[in-house]
Amino acid sequence: MASPERSEPHRPSAEEDERIELALAVLLRGGVFTAALLVVFGGLLHLIQHGGQHPDYGHFAGEPGDLQHPLRLLPLALQGSPEAIIQLGVVVLLATPVLRVAFSLFAFARERDRTYVVLTAVVLGVLLLSLMGVLP
Repeated sequence: MASPERSEPHRPSAEEDERIELALAVLLRGGVFTAALLVVFGGLLHLIQHGGQHPDYGHFAGEPGDLQHPLRLLPLALQGSPEAIIQLGVVVLLATPVLRVAFSLFAFARERDRTYVVLTAVVLGVLLLSLMGVLP
């Protein structure tokens, strides 16, 4: 009677490791660069539209509700709202490391490395719960 075989983790070649590292680097650089472009563009647009106004530091209004909800942010940014574009840049910057962890989870799953899949899934879960405000 043959015993069920345990699948050993796939050991990636040096080329596979290099491709994964390159993809992670491109992901991180691209996310940070995109976030920076959005924030700078939104800031310049804000200065063009409101640069001559004097702020009232005696009154704090906070952000409008539309800028606090990620799903409402994109339509406002596409309409040219400078504040929404800046906020979208911040969301992209926050999403970049989360995407890096998700990509790592995929890479570890592809290598069939169960230990790192479980650990990375826990880290991704904690990150997502923290971003949703469930964890402090």
